[in-house]
Amino acid sequence: MNHSAAVPPEVTEDLRRILDDAGITENTDLVARILATGVGLGLDEADRLDLKIASAALTEMRAAFQLFAPYEDVPKVTIFGSARTLPDDALYRQASEVAAALAERGWMVVTGAGPGIMQAAAEGAGPHHSLGVSIRLPFEEKPNAVVGATARNVAMKYFFTRKLMLVKESRGFVCVPGGFGTLDEMFELLTLQQTGKADPTPIVLLDAPGGTFWSGLRRFVDDYLLSSNVISEGDFDRVLITDSVEAAVDELTGFYRNYDSLRWVGKRLVLRLKAEPTDAEIAALNARFGDLVSEGGIELRGPLTVEREDDDRLELPRLVLRLNQFRVGQLYRLIAAINELESAPAP
Repeated sequence: MNHSAAVPPEVTEDLRRILDDAGITENTDLVARILATGVGLGLDEADRLDLKIASAALTEMRAAFQLFAPYEDVPKVTIFGSARTLPDDALYRQASEVAAALAERGWMVVTGAGPGIMQAAAEGAGPHHSLGVSIRLPFEEKPNAVVGATARNVAMKYFFTRKLMLVKESRGFVCVPGGFGTLDEMFELLTLQQTGKADPTPIVLLDAPGGTFWSGLRRFVDDYLLSSNVISEGDFDRVLITDSVEAAVDELTGFYRNYDSLRWVGKRLVLRLKAEPTDAEIAALNARFGDLVSEGGIELRGPLTVEREDDDRLELPRLVLRLNQFRVGQLYRLIAAINELESAPAP
């Protein structure tokens, strides 16, 4: 096999002409790179199975991007849970109620589009506030009736593409007790947050009233993971464990009380806020979170040049800092403090 053969320059030029002929004018460098990667796989003489995986993954991601595109500006929550939970289970009612409460506040609910907790969440949100990302399995071949009724579903062959889309578009997550799949999704969320590979988002572990499923997990984390020094003190504090639907909804929506979004500009982290903090509040943030900053401090700034060029949330005040990359997993603490400032909008 010819490994990593370079794509000839004349082929690259041909690919760019194809883009011109197709009328593609936006992000042509990235589209050309995708095409060049396909050519490179051919030059590498990749085997047929590898090509089928690459082709199917790209096709599935395109379909998912198309599904989510019309709702880009609508806040979304992904609800994870067992496909085996029955409608008479208290967990089923919890999932339905939290989805309904969030839908009432203008959120859309994303699920794996299967039965059990996934169907409960879709029923609670209603067909017009539900999106589904289903998996093609021998025993779960169709999306549930709620998602299927509006055709707001995309079916995936691979778990890795499905998990990407269940996480990528959402601004918050609710995990209801489940099996291996639910725990896998929950731990991946925590890993992405801990390592800074995903923007900070609220994560709620919602149990049945009086339930002990997630509190048992908390004991395991404290007794084994923390005591073995395989995680850091406070790593699990980023999640809320609750059996209250109201507390779950408040946690998700409250995360965006004052904090709006973030963006990296080179080595600078830009935090966009809904309300401008006072000088005293900024000084207090620097005193409390100075260890998160690699140099300088937390500063109130207007939009940076690249943000102006992109017309990116220009109306919002900003806090700018050079974040210590080794402390990126602690960013959620700074966001929590920003939401608690006296200058923040009322809850």
